[in-house]
Amino acid sequence: QLQLVESGGGSVQPGGSLRLSCAASGVTFDLYAIGWFRQAPGKEREGVACISNRGDSTNYVDSVKGRFTISRDNAKNTVYLQMNSLKPEDTAIYYCALPDDSTCRTGDYWGQGTQVTVSS
Repeated sequence: QLQLVESGGGSVQPGGSLRLSCAASGVTFDLYAIGWFRQAPGKEREGVACISNRGDSTNYVDSVKGRFTISRDNAKNTVYLQMNSLKPEDTAIYYCALPDDSTCRTGDYWGQGTQVTVSS
């Protein structure tokens, strides 16, 4: 039974950084691609970044390219999202999940989410 647990969220000023973690259990972790998704107030959930099972392929939504980096450590069953140069529009609840496909637009088996707030 897959379980995903997000952590690392918080409140930062614009231009700041956060590193989110997604810890997985219950599955053979290195068989699965993992994605980060977010839902901002009044907006639909969107895919942010996804990484292949081996970590050799990544993709990002255009709005975070150059600022966010997704990575994974399969020995620790953990996926990370390094978020730099944060903007107020990055404010959202961030979730990790299994991407439905390579577009990284939707996913399943959601974690509980972690709140990221960017404000001055």
